[in-house]
Amino acid sequence: MKQLNKLQSIIMLVGACFMVVGAGLYVFGEQTIAPLSFAPGTIMFAAMQYMQQYTGTDITIRRLRRIMLTGAALFVLSALFMVENSYHIIYPLFLKSGIEGYNSYIKYIHNNWVVLLLAAAVLQLYSTHRISSELGKNQG
Repeated sequence: MKQLNKLQSIIMLVGACFMVVGAGLYVFGEQTIAPLSFAPGTIMFAAMQYMQQYTGTDITIRRLRRIMLTGAALFVLSALFMVENSYHIIYPLFLKSGIEGYNSYIKYIHNNWVVLLLAAAVLQLYSTHRISSELGKNQG
């Protein structure tokens, strides 16, 4: 794996911290402020993961990297869902179709950012651990 330089590592760490702060703010009642921390943190974190490339030929590491990038994409989706849940940008579009639209909004969007965040976190943990294990096997 291509290692990130010092600035990129700092950006990734700051992005991860912003994500944690944003999720914490949302949980503890600051729903309008939380996306202002979570969304930029997600973008910083995901961008640095996309910049970290693997140029080798090991198919296992390539597969794990795709899993890791899927997790990063789910982080971005969870940020978008958190923004929607806080500011209700597309909520009026669902209400135009009456009670069925409201039920669809509740089913597909309302608070589902948490599900996406959990799935992304599990994918990130799994892929990060396995990539470091595979790289250790290949070097040693």
